Amino acid sequence: MLSEAGKPIYSLHGEESHLVSLGGIMQALVSFVADTGDSIRSIRTGDSTIVFLVKPPLILVGVSTVGQSSSQLTVQLSYIHSQIVSVLTLAQLNRIFDQRRNYDLRRMLSGSERLMTSLSTSMDTDPSYFLSAVRCLPLPSSTRDLVSETIIRFAGKVSDVVFGILIADNQLVTLVRMKKYFIHPADLHLIFNLINSSESFKHSESWTPLCLPKFDSSGFLHAHVSYMSDNHPACLLLITTDRNAFFSLSGARAKIVERLERHGAIANIKTAVETASYTTNSIDLGEVRHFLYKSRTSAQFTSPLYSPCYQTEDDRRRLDSLYLSMQNRFHSVSLPLKLGHYSTHNETVLGWLTQAFELYAVFSPNTSKLGVITAVNKLLRWVKREEEKMFILTAPTF
Repeated sequence: MLSEAGKPIYSLHGEESHLVSLGGIMQALVSFVADTGDSIRSIRTGDSTIVFLVKPPLILVGVSTVGQSSSQLTVQLSYIHSQIVSVLTLAQLNRIFDQRRNYDLRRMLSGSERLMTSLSTSMDTDPSYFLSAVRCLPLPSSTRDLVSETIIRFAGKVSDVVFGILIADNQLVTLVRMKKYFIHPADLHLIFNLINSSESFKHSESWTPLCLPKFDSSGFLHAHVSYMSDNHPACLLLITTDRNAFFSLSGARAKIVERLERHGAIANIKTAVETASYTTNSIDLGEVRHFLYKSRTSAQFTSPLYSPCYQTEDDRRRLDSLYLSMQNRFHSVSLPLKLGHYSTHNETVLGWLTQAFELYAVFSPNTSKLGVITAVNKLLRWVKREEEKMFILTAPTF
């Protein structure tokens, strides 16, 4: 990432001493194409794809050699840009470079590099980003409803609270929102990344400014952040527009924790985290090696642990490339597909896109088409039976 003046800002790989000359080359490529009245999008060379995302006053560049399409790389670069906006707000970012075009933004981002590095690492391995969905913690609906109702009861009494979010082990437990507001999955991903990257949140109640770019890129919200207790995986965020609401939200948080503890919900959440993972064998779908199922209506997804044939990093990378390739076909501009079946000497992949769901399922390479269809129908029946536990089907509001 660099400024439009060619000043380096951040790089996931490489030494800083090399960034100045590299930034100059990237800036020159962008400027050369812009001078012709066009804008540079991507360069393909050999097995590499180089993608440019120009978001004045910033230029972001991504390089991939693992089969990601230009559009998928653009999504990843957009997330990195959103992470910058989340720290600074778009209004402040524009104001800085309006005043000083050659400003070195690294000064203002000092300490925030960990957020971008964590986000970049997550995007390589976590399917939630390319699915534009979040993973929910599997819970009985009675427990989830109790948590939501408790947040509404106490945080709802504090004025200007827009979101109440409980997450545990990178999974969404519940999300309560003010009636007129919604939160985009991309903003939730930034919140997850913030929690995952900040050990300090585990030790005390915290108060942090937070810009959610999809919600409002121009200004900060303020988040009261706390874990349920020491060594507990659940983290509560109460997000407000009032910068002076810390003590009011701290009081609400204490009442929320007390009630959830009294009703056994905190213990239930910890147990759910410990037992959340499942295999295809454990749900009687041993003929399926792996799958990703996204509920498009709720922007939530579920997937099992990898089967033994995907235990190495190379095997998982190959599988991810197949998923990405299938998604490329779904979202192709020239010839979009709704159903795809693809076989290699390693595996067979089925992709299926409907109004209700997005599904990718992997089988052994010698599985017949009839066997694939039979197994997928069985999988869809399992999802239907378990959906109240696996997904948040209703959106509770203050």
